[in-house]
Amino acid sequence: MSDTPRPADGGDYVLDAQGRPRLDRFGRPIRRRPARPAPPAGGAGQGPQWERPLRGERPGTPEPRRRPERPDPPERDPRLDPDRIRRRAAAERAAADRAAGAHRLPRQPRGARPAAAGRTRAMPAQPAPAARAQHADPRFPPPGYRPPAPPPPPRGRRGRGPAPKPRRRRPGCLRRPVRTLALLLVLLVLAAFAVVELRLQRTEVFADLADRPGRSAASNWLLVGSDSRAGMSEEENAALAAGGGIEGQRTDAILIAHIPLIGEPTLVSIPRDSYVEVPGYGMDKINAAFAYGGAPLLVETVERATGVRIDHYAEIGFGGFARVVDAAGGIELCPEEAIDDPLAGLDVPAGCGDYDGAAALGYVRTRSTAGGDLDRVARQREFLAALTTRLRSPGVLLNPLRLVPTLGAATTAVTVGDGDHSWHLAWLLGRLALGSASETVPVGGAMTVDVGDVLLWDEQAAADLFRRIR
Repeated sequence: MSDTPRPADGGDYVLDAQGRPRLDRFGRPIRRRPARPAPPAGGAGQGPQWERPLRGERPGTPEPRRRPERPDPPERDPRLDPDRIRRRAAAERAAADRAAGAHRLPRQPRGARPAAAGRTRAMPAQPAPAARAQHADPRFPPPGYRPPAPPPPPRGRRGRGPAPKPRRRRPGCLRRPVRTLALLLVLLVLAAFAVVELRLQRTEVFADLADRPGRSAASNWLLVGSDSRAGMSEEENAALAAGGGIEGQRTDAILIAHIPLIGEPTLVSIPRDSYVEVPGYGMDKINAAFAYGGAPLLVETVERATGVRIDHYAEIGFGGFARVVDAAGGIELCPEEAIDDPLAGLDVPAGCGDYDGAAALGYVRTRSTAGGDLDRVARQREFLAALTTRLRSPGVLLNPLRLVPTLGAATTAVTVGDGDHSWHLAWLLGRLALGSASETVPVGGAMTVDVGDVLLWDEQAAADLFRRIR
């Protein structure tokens, strides 16, 4: 039987399902809360203690509320004394620990050798069933219970100290390298613009022009490829098959690049043998204007012949032409037929192939095909499209060994107008690299005059073409 003390009547304590008093966390029995006494049945005017008013109060005023007296608690059962219960439980646990310790093996000192394998280890005696029943109370651990030791902390990589906590990657860790790379790219682009801006060659083009066509929302470039040999040595002149003396300046390519704000750009080729009026010199070939008055007279001649206002100007000579192509690593061109022209230093088969600077220069200069000058202007547009495609390729833009020499060659080879800047050139190349339409001024016939063989424009078709790009 359990020797847990029970009161004579359990009315003052909370009992469990077996009729035993419940204990709190300190081992004391839980006492019931006493019931609050009810007020007198007759109300405030009944009973002697309610009838007499307090001193200092007026008769007839409501009496203050009084707390009823608490009845005396009943006598406590000595078996339910909390101190007595705690002492008894402590004595029982101490006796159980002594009984369990009598059967334990003595602790071996650190470094002692374990017992031989053949020896039988003495097991502690099991407590009697009566002792087990005595300590079956779930509130207390069984005799001899020892909590298990906590697991050792994990070791580090080299077995020294605790393992480091895994580092949590913050959400912004991946953004920092991306921002750094973007900043470097921006700085590289700004540096490239600064270098090009400082080294660009400029010439006065629009300062003295008068009676010009009206402006439009689009911008129009006049792109000129001249046979200028300025800065070329005798060896370079021979390697490029430029022909003639080193001095001299004529135009082998004249193009109008029409760049609208929205829409596809248009490249319009003007044959160099076009028979037009040159201001101050009468009727002549259009390329003669460049020989008579340079870029300003050529721009004025083109504006009067076409009615299109020229906003920007860019010119490149023979030597710079070849150096830019070589610095970019060559370009791919696709002639439809084999071309053999000793005067241009060109001998290529039909089909696509890689062209270096000298071969590309001969490709845009030769007229040894059935179409003559008309075929040449088509090849010039093909070359310009191939060059812009090469310049925007990753092999040039992302390769400093290609990008830096290309920028250096372009800045020394290209001459722009006095109001043009590096960002204007970037805008032009960027728009052309996305694709462009190609046109040639419609030709209505040919004739021979005192200045040689010339081409006559189809007046109606040419007027419609120029109206679209004004």
